[in-house]
Amino acid sequence: MLPYNISSLSTEVSDFFLNCFVRSPSWQLWLSLPLSLLFLLAMGANATILITIQLEASLHEPMYYLLSFLSLLDIVLCLTIIPKVLAIFWFDLRSISFSNCFLQMFIMSNFLPMESCTFLVMAYDCYVAICKPLYYPSIITDQFVAKAILFILTQNTFITVPIPILSAQLHYCGKNIIENCICANFSVSKLSCDNIALNKIYQIIVTWTLLGSDLILIFLSYTFILRAVLRLKAKGAAAKALSTCGSHFILILFFSTILLVFVLTHIAKKRVSPDIPILLNVLHHVIPAALNPIIYGV
Repeated sequence: MLPYNISSLSTEVSDFFLNCFVRSPSWQLWLSLPLSLLFLLAMGANATILITIQLEASLHEPMYYLLSFLSLLDIVLCLTIIPKVLAIFWFDLRSISFSNCFLQMFIMSNFLPMESCTFLVMAYDCYVAICKPLYYPSIITDQFVAKAILFILTQNTFITVPIPILSAQLHYCGKNIIENCICANFSVSKLSCDNIALNKIYQIIVTWTLLGSDLILIFLSYTFILRAVLRLKAKGAAAKALSTCGSHFILILFFSTILLVFVLTHIAKKRVSPDIPILLNVLHHVIPAALNPIIYGV
């Protein structure tokens, strides 16, 4: 049965249809198993982190509160994206309600920058621990973490909430088939028969303002950390410091690399298969979530 068209943005609008990997349908078969394993790993590992920090009194410290917040973000992101993608792969359940689609868009638009901002705070924590160890207890306090989390929640929600609002206010009078596995802003808004220039410009500005500034400050922090580590003269001190922050930096580098590749494939979409950005978009919501608790937790 063919999906019907959406003629207006009114109460009669009920469904979009997620039509992912139409050019490479075999991808769904081989991708479903590793994706489900990554999902289970992400959910199990992050839940273990949350429970362990909650039960272990010695872990009730600022750094572990940040790690708990990161795990919570990962769990919400995975639950928002991956079950629906697997339902498409296994049961061909491509329909998604209008409200659920824009709720998914809001969570994706909001929580990914929150995760990036949390990485920034954790990089600052590492910077203070290595570059200003004597001041660490007075700088990185429970109050600091509470204010940082409040700032992350408030800033990112305030800045990103217009993205789904702008997209939801568009007039959808043509297709209701989203060429994606998820309700990404550009994939949904291009179905509209309205001018989406404002929507696209705002999305680009927000992405580069939030994620771009975070990544610049993160790399700047680790530059100072590396410089401080190389000056350590105590035996084994440099190796210990690098082992503490090196794995964190590798994870952040991976997070930024997969994001950069995703952006570049969108820019060069005429030269690559349209399914490649879709694949990267899905993986970007589950691979970091699976790796975060392993690298930070261990």
